Amino acid sequence: MHDHTIWAQLGEALFMAAGMFWDVGWSLVLGFTISAAIQAFVSTEAMRRAFGRDDARAIALATAAGAVSSSCSYASAAISRSLFKKGAALIPSLAFLFASTNLVIELGIILYLLMGWQFTAAEWIGGVVLVVIMTMLVRLTYPAHLVEEARDHPETTGGHTHEAMTLEGGNLWQKLRKPETRIAIAQNFAMDATMLWKDLFAGFLIAGVLAAFVPNGLWEALFLKDTSPWVHVPVNALLGPLIAVVTFVCSIGNVPMAAVLWGSGISFGGVLAFLYADLIVIPLLDVYRRYYGWRMASYIFAIFYATMVLAGLLMDVAFTALGLVPPPDPNIRAEITNFSLNYTFWLNLIFGALAVYFFWLNRWHPMQHSHPQHGEHNEHHHHP
Repeated sequence: MHDHTIWAQLGEALFMAAGMFWDVGWSLVLGFTISAAIQAFVSTEAMRRAFGRDDARAIALATAAGAVSSSCSYASAAISRSLFKKGAALIPSLAFLFASTNLVIELGIILYLLMGWQFTAAEWIGGVVLVVIMTMLVRLTYPAHLVEEARDHPETTGGHTHEAMTLEGGNLWQKLRKPETRIAIAQNFAMDATMLWKDLFAGFLIAGVLAAFVPNGLWEALFLKDTSPWVHVPVNALLGPLIAVVTFVCSIGNVPMAAVLWGSGISFGGVLAFLYADLIVIPLLDVYRRYYGWRMASYIFAIFYATMVLAGLLMDVAFTALGLVPPPDPNIRAEITNFSLNYTFWLNLIFGALAVYFFWLNRWHPMQHSHPQHGEHNEHHHHP
């Protein structure tokens, strides 16, 4: 009987994971397409030249560049590393990281679909708040010796690389008309999807397993749900990033898990702090160690953790004061596993076909890394 229960729960976990993927599948393709197109038009070298100083303009430009880049945490870390080691200042390099994982369009769409517009608004506003808080904390604690040490740190192998195809020459309209444009977009799309699929798969699976196996009572006890807001809110903001660290899920893969936590009693700020914390999961901390050395990786973790907790608290206080915190949905599990012939079905069909087309184009025109050390590539004159 006990074995039967476990198998039933495993089935429920897989069904939940499939339901979450079904709900957001089309938006992933849309987000990857927009990201791939922008990466085809904006070169890393142009960004590096703009981020050489720690002033407000460079930080704002880095934030904007991050917002329109790849949402893969590993890819963002690789781009940030490339910018920093080629001379970009520390704060713009870190601002790029926060923006590329919190201000991207696909994350906002998925949050809207699974959790509601309030979370999309809090994520995007919070992304800017994260950059402001991080800037203040780094300026207060600026480790000049660590920065120089990190720039010169000999990197060890491993981790994700991210070398997007970038079209050069001509204005935007001229680039759009070139046959190479859709090839570059397809190549960038395939690269992002290939890097992210494991994170996404893990995110849906972990959320499904936790939803099926962990009773709500256990979550409510962990989150001190019935205590005073003076205890509940700060404790949850501190807990959110720590849950993210140990669940290993990066980037937009942690949204399904956030939906489960929200339905299980975590505070609004706790959910946001959890979402912000995709940059400090254990595999990424190891990437920072390889890029910059242990000491700089430890500094980044401390600054990021403090930033995420403070931003989560601020957003909780602000949204509560404005009456914008939505009530948790106790039926979230049933809604996620509701498959029907609705707009989601048709959008998944259309965008699924687009994804197949991009992978087909990429297969016939595989990316040729002629200058991998520069992190960007010149225009390729293929004809589909």
